[in-house]
Amino acid sequence: MSLLSDNMRFLRARMGLSQQAVADELIITRGRYAKYEDGMSEPPIELLLKISRFYKVSIDLLVSVDIRRVPLDELQQLPDNRILLPIVVDTEGRNRIEIIPHKARMGYLSGYSDPEYIESLQHISLPFLSHAKYRAFPATGDSMPPHTEGSFIIGKYVSSRADLRVGKTYVFLTRQEGISYKRLGEIKAHGLVLHSDNPFYKPFEVEYADLLEIWEFACSIATRESDPDDLPAQTIKEMLVALRKDIQALQK
Repeated sequence: MSLLSDNMRFLRARMGLSQQAVADELIITRGRYAKYEDGMSEPPIELLLKISRFYKVSIDLLVSVDIRRVPLDELQQLPDNRILLPIVVDTEGRNRIEIIPHKARMGYLSGYSDPEYIESLQHISLPFLSHAKYRAFPATGDSMPPHTEGSFIIGKYVSSRADLRVGKTYVFLTRQEGISYKRLGEIKAHGLVLHSDNPFYKPFEVEYADLLEIWEFACSIATRESDPDDLPAQTIKEMLVALRKDIQALQK
């Protein structure tokens, strides 16, 4: 059996339909449809699209995830229903925050849509955060001071691009960059312009088609004590500019 066959059987039973009724809607024979549910064959892409539209579930979900493990009623209300896929709701109502480890940050790109992977992550609880879905992402590099290597950014899940605000910072998961913590600089028709707070890094644009998840900054956790000698790049740049002006003044 495949996930697709299991999902088709589950969705049909959920709607209370017979195989013949679904086959009629898809304009195929019942025997052909039964082979897909039994995992004996797989539908061609044009038929897979019809199945996806009929059940109102994206192809991403149909072929890669056990749909019985996700909140399908809420998911089907979203325009791109796979975006709700990684959200695991704590049935006891606790504020559960999954932690993406530094060493495994690239693994999140392939596991973000797998509920079993998300459930396997370690988690914490922060009582001062409001009721929402949060996740902890590792900060890397020096592009977003004062968040240094080893810190964690706690992000609040953003379910709609309409909730994005220019000037705020977000964790973006994209197919090309993986996990990126940036400031939203501009919202365009086909994508977003992202900025680093460190001016040494140039802004770049991410197309909507490349976006997988967006998490709004909620708070951060520093895992090491700040070092007074660990100056941010902007401070060093300002010191060099000031030093150059002093040298120029002495040469006059």
